[in-house]
Amino acid sequence: MAPAIMIAADAPKLSSANTGFMLICSALVLIMTPGLAFFYGGMVRVKSTLNMLMMSFISIGIVTILWVLYGFSMAFGTDSGSIIGWNSDWVGMSNVGLTQLWDGYTIPIFVFMVFQMMFAIITPALISGALADRVKFTAWSLFVALWATVVYFPVAHWVWGAGGWAFDLGVIDFAGGTAVHINAGAAALGVILVIGKRVGFKKDPMRPHSLPLVMLGAGLLWFGWFGFNAGSWLGNDDGVGALMFVNTQVATAAAMLAWLAYEKIRHGAFTTLGAASGAVAGLVAITPSGGAVSPLGAIAVGVIAGVLCAMAVGLKYRFGYDDSLDVVGVHLVGGVVGSLLIGLFASGHGQSDVEGLFYGGGMTQFWKQCAGVFAVLAYSLVASAILAFLIDKTIGMRVTEDEEVAGIDQAEHAETAYDFSGAGGGVVGSAGPALAATESKKVDA
Repeated sequence: MAPAIMIAADAPKLSSANTGFMLICSALVLIMTPGLAFFYGGMVRVKSTLNMLMMSFISIGIVTILWVLYGFSMAFGTDSGSIIGWNSDWVGMSNVGLTQLWDGYTIPIFVFMVFQMMFAIITPALISGALADRVKFTAWSLFVALWATVVYFPVAHWVWGAGGWAFDLGVIDFAGGTAVHINAGAAALGVILVIGKRVGFKKDPMRPHSLPLVMLGAGLLWFGWFGFNAGSWLGNDDGVGALMFVNTQVATAAAMLAWLAYEKIRHGAFTTLGAASGAVAGLVAITPSGGAVSPLGAIAVGVIAGVLCAMAVGLKYRFGYDDSLDVVGVHLVGGVVGSLLIGLFASGHGQSDVEGLFYGGGMTQFWKQCAGVFAVLAYSLVASAILAFLIDKTIGMRVTEDEEVAGIDQAEHAETAYDFSGAGGGVVGSAGPALAATESKKVDA
């Protein structure tokens, strides 16, 4: 009886503290998607603002339902061939007990499921920034559903699911450098290579219409990212989540400063768009690495990511791919940088005892990181391009050229972001047209 008593005593018990902490983190991750909508919405021209907001918001609706129906089961269910998971009890989440714990942790399965749901929601939303101004809303919605099923759910299993090949290989991805950012960035590149450039790319000015909106979105992303990163340890018992929280702040600040310094040297000015983009680049790069590096390492990760991402956003003009809002330059490049730097800066005193090259660990971890990075990049790029091609050849991916020039908001949503008709004081209500006609007659008289 003694062994049985010992096993029962050592079995994890539900922790109300960790459960509450993870629910808060889940809400923080959810707020990142509206934050992303504002960030992207401010970066486009006025005529595309609402469409940009809606491309993020629709992801909340579609992915939530798919995740409950089968996505969670595919990503975290019993492994099959190191490629995909499945657990029929999790289909619809109808056979899960209220206090049934996630294996090895002190939080319920429901809590882990909803936390990971928020990751699944924001990842396809990230892709949307590369496609601004030119994609049908129905086509985008279908793409989100198909991409989540074919790309995100399997890749999440590779990286985080028990038995996934990258998980078993020892690829470190604390909170989504490969599964989220490289995945989304590579997908963005694959889709834009299929659907082509915006009308007027490299010819017409396409400046952000609202930099305050961009800064608001960046602030919400920064705030929510603490839940995204620190919450990924699934508890707060041993200090690793606290390390990740600190490193998230440190790397983001360092990347923002590095981007601004590069911008000043290269272009002669410190811009608000540069500050916001630099912060996001730092957040992206520390996402996979923050549990493995020290705060000094986080500074290095942030500085390197800030400079390299600032350099990368200009590549679209050199190579001619129209990445509207720099998803490739920030998320793909930032994700690659942050993931690979684990192989150099892992200290051995964070989430594991793995040491990088600069801490005496040699190149072993670096090569593991390369395997995870380039496998996810290649799969997402090719699969996303195929999905975009199939949708384009069936229902069509793009709006017409006339609709794009006139404004995708009006064409796809029958709305505009800003109503200037009453600027300067106008008539409100149903009497408006009659009074306007009366005033017109007075003028004619």
